[in-house]
Amino acid sequence: MSPSAIHTDPNEAIIASLTQQFKDKVGVGFTKNAVKDLPAPAVKRYQKYGVDLSKGYPERPTEIPVFLDEAYKVRGEGFEFTDRGINADPEKKALFGAAKEVINLTKYIGTEIVGLQLSELTNQQRDELARLIAERTVVFFRDQDLSPQKQLELGKYFGTPEVHPLVPHVPGLEGITVLWPHLQELDTGKASFKHPVGTAFWHTDLTHEYQPPGITHLHNDTIPDLGGDTIWVSGYGAYDKLSPAFQEFLDGKTAIYSSAHAYIDRNDPLKGPVHVEREHPLVRTHPVTGWKALFVNKKYTKRIVGLEPQESKAILDYLFSVFESNLDLQVRFNWKPTKPGVGTSALWDNRISQHFAVWDYEGTEPRHGTRVTSLAEKPFFDPNSKSQRQSLGLPLN
Repeated sequence: MSPSAIHTDPNEAIIASLTQQFKDKVGVGFTKNAVKDLPAPAVKRYQKYGVDLSKGYPERPTEIPVFLDEAYKVRGEGFEFTDRGINADPEKKALFGAAKEVINLTKYIGTEIVGLQLSELTNQQRDELARLIAERTVVFFRDQDLSPQKQLELGKYFGTPEVHPLVPHVPGLEGITVLWPHLQELDTGKASFKHPVGTAFWHTDLTHEYQPPGITHLHNDTIPDLGGDTIWVSGYGAYDKLSPAFQEFLDGKTAIYSSAHAYIDRNDPLKGPVHVEREHPLVRTHPVTGWKALFVNKKYTKRIVGLEPQESKAILDYLFSVFESNLDLQVRFNWKPTKPGVGTSALWDNRISQHFAVWDYEGTEPRHGTRVTSLAEKPFFDPNSKSQRQSLGLPLN
């Protein structure tokens, strides 16, 4: 056969080049140049609990989805899930009875538990903790001597740990994501006061998943002396801020939620970055409390199904502002433990909240943590469910 008769697909070369560029950008395997910068408290924690850092840190997935169709297949099917809080004691006697102190940080969002180690909780206490998180949105535990292995064990108890196909994890422990602003700077460039690093924006994690997260557990083992707070805001409260007529309009509506990471369209490789998108209720019902929560966030909610683009944008912009401007719906937490050599944990419910990591320390001190995200039910809306204030018998005006 003559050379001129050989058929070649010009897309093959383009796809091969883009695939290599994608892998080079994301990185695979162990990161060699970052382990030397790992903060001392994190190193001490890992050494104590047998995490091998000899090959590098962190570890990145080696089999990664490059194309959009591959990304959709990562978790494209449902799985059974029953929230641990459903059958828990509403009074939480086992959890509260063992604690030295239970501190509500605001009227309706945020609680700190004093005097308990997460690694030592009984299953009954874990169930009651799941119920408390569903009611109070986020629960904090300072002075935690917590191994990554125990953190993952707790995440498995609460649901199916999310193993991210692209994000770095603790070596040898898939399902424990590394949250380290310094690493992000190594990957994307130096941050600044005007251009902060990390998650310094309002968002809800992984809303593009077929079954998005329920409880997320972030344990920070390295914390700045001053600053580095995180703010959470309640989706229950955001829904209750709306007028009854607006609530009625939104009930039953759905929206499109996009992934943070972008992929390549196999059929149109020069199209540019494309994202996983999934449709979920705009207002969802929590399976434990039965309360309605507004389920939107500026970063990943793209459009309301069935509305014109201008209509969708106007409504979403207003809903975003409800979360961001109402300080009475928010709680701000400083992670500092009360003694050296231990860390602080926050466990929050992604189904009913947004959060914002404040970068006021500007990278002048290290911050490092590990996160386990437990995937939960497919979002649903029950038209017979009530809002938080309705259920608690509070004024609605």
